[in-house]
Amino acid sequence: MKKAFFFLLLLVTVITQAQVPVDLAGFQKKNNVQVTHSGNQLEVSWPVKVKEKGKIILNLDQNNPLFTSLQLSQGGNFQEIAAALDPGFILTVGKRDLISQNGWNIFFDKTHKKPHTSHLVNFTKRNASVKTVGSRTVIRISEVQAASFTGALEITLYNGSPLFNVAAVMATEVDSTAILYDAGLVSKAPTWQTIAWSDTQDKLQTIPLNANQASEAKAVKYRTIMGSGAKGTLALFPAPHQYFYPLDEAFNLKFTWLGKNYRELVPDFGIGIRQDLMGDDRYVPWFNAPPKTQQRLNFFCLLSTDSPEKTLTTVKQFTHNDTYLPLPGYKTMSSHFHNEFIMKVVMANKPVPEKPTFVDVFKNTGVDIVHLGEFHYTAHPKGPDEQRLQELQALFEQCKRLSTDKFLLLPGEEPNEFFGGHWLQFFPKPVYWIMSRKPEMPFVTQDARYGKVYRIGDKNDMLKLLEVENGLAWTAHARTKGSTGYPDKYKEEAFFKSERFMGAAWKNIPGELSEPRLSKRVLDLMDDMANWGLKKHVIAEADLFTVEPENEMYAHLNVNYLQIDKLPNYDQGWQTILDAMQQGKFFVSTGEVLLPTFTVNGKKSGETLTLPRNGKATIALDVNWTFPLTFAEIISGDGKQVFREKIDLQQTQAFGKQNFKFNTNLKGKKWVRVEVWDAAVNGAFTQQVWLE
Repeated sequence: MKKAFFFLLLLVTVITQAQVPVDLAGFQKKNNVQVTHSGNQLEVSWPVKVKEKGKIILNLDQNNPLFTSLQLSQGGNFQEIAAALDPGFILTVGKRDLISQNGWNIFFDKTHKKPHTSHLVNFTKRNASVKTVGSRTVIRISEVQAASFTGALEITLYNGSPLFNVAAVMATEVDSTAILYDAGLVSKAPTWQTIAWSDTQDKLQTIPLNANQASEAKAVKYRTIMGSGAKGTLALFPAPHQYFYPLDEAFNLKFTWLGKNYRELVPDFGIGIRQDLMGDDRYVPWFNAPPKTQQRLNFFCLLSTDSPEKTLTTVKQFTHNDTYLPLPGYKTMSSHFHNEFIMKVVMANKPVPEKPTFVDVFKNTGVDIVHLGEFHYTAHPKGPDEQRLQELQALFEQCKRLSTDKFLLLPGEEPNEFFGGHWLQFFPKPVYWIMSRKPEMPFVTQDARYGKVYRIGDKNDMLKLLEVENGLAWTAHARTKGSTGYPDKYKEEAFFKSERFMGAAWKNIPGELSEPRLSKRVLDLMDDMANWGLKKHVIAEADLFTVEPENEMYAHLNVNYLQIDKLPNYDQGWQTILDAMQQGKFFVSTGEVLLPTFTVNGKKSGETLTLPRNGKATIALDVNWTFPLTFAEIISGDGKQVFREKIDLQQTQAFGKQNFKFNTNLKGKKWVRVEVWDAAVNGAFTQQVWLE
């Protein structure tokens, strides 16, 4: 009996100490990356800048922390930034409603109020591989498992930067699944001396590390939390946009955590990122996890030999300090904000501040033009007439007062009348109109105080108003929310075919962690509309209600870079803005990827190109980026099908500018456009060049 017991004990010891196999077949000895493997230790070093390297030492023994040491060289000598760390992931699994509305594109879901469970992701070191992918090195270790999800851990090192990504890449066979995840780095014996972050007032906070401190969530700016010691700092942060599931608000829901026994699932001390299960406690759709899709539960780390303050400055460069970078020949425009400043403050007879806080938020974020969506179920769009006109007058007066030669606050509404679904309206000057007209009432009258006043009774009146006043309309949050089924349901209507109906708006709905790009819902619609034979365009929209300094605005924002040289004067109208939108003279960006130049055989977006008989075309694309790029895609259509040509850009490094020339054949095609996406699933896309 004793012999059997000792044999079993010996067998367990042998198994736990067995060497984990490491596959190096996919590793290429280039790019100044070095890999050494001895026993259960795997060491990888990579160039982070001229003459300097990063080093990651991994322990593949199951009983030891994965990250034995994270190092960064300084003057050629390696400094240990962190040690004895394990990646930690919590996966929360809930139920997606695929029946009541529009399948995986649903927004009006309340996953947080349905049964859901949270699981610590189990990590078993069975085998490993190191693979060269362009300018990056991918270390893959199997396996990770939680609930019905299984997969592997991936660590991606980016040449030219002390940046790396840690991801639990997992899939499930279960249908109708929605998920959230929290993640971070944990240690039984943390070696950092301090933990640091920027508070929502943009002030750096530093506390001494207390390994026994109970875990707590922190509201931070720049989505970053840092551990620091004598030799340097490690910053941990999520993908700037992809990590934040879509909401109508940009509340800061404490997206980082620190301490011990986080959520009573992670027993050791750690720092990391988190999602709030309750969201804003209204519609909380979480992330889609369709069966067999590879969900990337991931976070980024940046190594630095500097202080937390200087390290955070480096992290902020990846998002241009959470601002939209100015580009010569362009102005930035963001749309669809339900501030309700007029109804909640001005018309409520509350003190009107000289400069409302939301104006500073936009200015500080680098937004030149803000298109509002006021009176969203708060005002009197159908009258009484005098009340409606007073509300419009207050809107116009406040927009004029708060606009300058460097910033335009422009009136707009989400009328949601006459056409079907939800849509936005934009006129090139103040226009007084009432969303109600009895048969005996004229379409337009002259008012002694307000001038022209239009009354709208149906879709024909609305189209006529857009034509008379040279306004634009477009579908808001197309194919989801209150526009489920639209614009498809009215694509044959005269108003939709009119050039006054610009197209649709793009926002990251739904949230999806397996996709290499954001919101294919509207990008697919963009291609569909072009194949319908209509010259429609897609702008970025935010669709947010409150805009405050403490909010996590940047994560939920996106902008349009309009091809206009200067801002128009408010008093003289802003027709040039609408012209750029209607003509497709702009590109859309999350901020990290910029496309200052895009031509197809010399033609710019919105223009029409006559192709040579052989269909050959050269696409010239200037790209500026922060995170390393992943791919560009040339997307075209022949009126029936959509064609995709994917160009691998994984050889790029962080912080670059390059002119790309792509030779392609567009014979038989009727339109073409381009998208570019990076390693954090930030991106930008052009409007179409039309082909004949």
